[in-house]
Amino acid sequence: MNPVWQRLLGLAALIMLTLPAAAAEVEGVRLWRAPDHTRLVFDLSGPAEHKLFTLSNPDRVVIDVEDTKLAAQLADLQLEGTPIAGVRHGRHNKKDLRVVLDLKQSIKPRSFALRRHEDLPDRLVLDLYDRVESEEKTLAQVSRERDIVIAIDAGHGGEDPGASGPGGVREKDVVLAIARQVQQRIDSQRGFTAKLVRTGDYYIPLRGRVKKGREMRADLFVSIHADAFTRKDARGAGVYAVSSRGATSETARFLAQRENESDLIGGAGSLSLDDKDDTLAGVLLDLSMTATMNASLNVGASVLSQLGSVTHLHKKRVEQANFSVLRSPDVPSILVETGFITNPQEARQLRSPAFQRKLAQKLSNGIVAHFSKRPPAGSWLAANRNQVERRHTIARGDTLSGIAARYNVSLSALKKLNGIDSSMIRVGQTLTIPSG
Repeated sequence: MNPVWQRLLGLAALIMLTLPAAAAEVEGVRLWRAPDHTRLVFDLSGPAEHKLFTLSNPDRVVIDVEDTKLAAQLADLQLEGTPIAGVRHGRHNKKDLRVVLDLKQSIKPRSFALRRHEDLPDRLVLDLYDRVESEEKTLAQVSRERDIVIAIDAGHGGEDPGASGPGGVREKDVVLAIARQVQQRIDSQRGFTAKLVRTGDYYIPLRGRVKKGREMRADLFVSIHADAFTRKDARGAGVYAVSSRGATSETARFLAQRENESDLIGGAGSLSLDDKDDTLAGVLLDLSMTATMNASLNVGASVLSQLGSVTHLHKKRVEQANFSVLRSPDVPSILVETGFITNPQEARQLRSPAFQRKLAQKLSNGIVAHFSKRPPAGSWLAANRNQVERRHTIARGDTLSGIAARYNVSLSALKKLNGIDSSMIRVGQTLTIPSG
């Protein structure tokens, strides 16, 4: 290279190094309210360091974002129903952005930065956790002919929309609608209680979802998603349970963290690891995880057989994968892929309220059928199993073949006992279920 050009390039590089870096900008601000916390997300034009501290009398949260300007409107934030009374901003040290949150009540803040990922910008995330006293049920309260608790987890949420399909349909919206339908149907069954892990449009970390399921003392954790693929012709629903690899890694993690996680093993709180040595604790965890994985496969098979009556199945058997939300040592867990949102036909189905109701009915039928055969000890269903199996009231979406499959009886025996000659049934009709 010509020496003159070399000197010019060197000079240009030196000038670039001495020029001050362009300040980052806050290009957008978004807010979500969850049952136990409020999330505030700042969309940034580039990465920026930040500091957070709190002040009292009155309560405030202060965020200083280094070398950053505000280009978004804070006045548009909907603060109703949040612990935030008002938002102020100004300059700090002549170059930093200072944002002050005036609070209505004391909270516990947490902040972290997220780097740019695909079409998402750099982000600064601030979570304001409510300070509330948690009410814990005693073992005796839980065990006295209790309801079977189903934790229903609608995937994604908030700033995480999940996969997207034709027409702008978003996974987070579809799965929340289906989860709400499943909750209604399970709640209508005597001896069952369904609880939503995510009740609105906000994000919960994967570990947080598992933790919520365990705090609910769930007998089953069901995570609902919609699949996506680069090929638009990929289609079909599927059900997943944890893989052996996932079970092994979770056992090791749980054992390593047991000093910090005083969780009880056994669902109803029948075993604590606190007083066990590492060897015994490891054996007990392995046994618990193996039993949990087998139970997950059983309930997954029951759900899959029901889903196959209303939609195409991507796989004909329960698959196993290392999903984080499936790795609870003592709560059977399944992940249901309701279809491919990237498939135009299935995307239309998934956004249809009528199809959502059908999926929810079949999903709940599969869950109820599983526990009708294997009711947990101490549950109302276990104490009244014969009574429950003797009568069935027809609900919307029920079919005679589906009812027969649910109670593990033959279709011909069901029709004969109830004097039915055709396949016609009506909502509200009560059927007698054959024994055995």
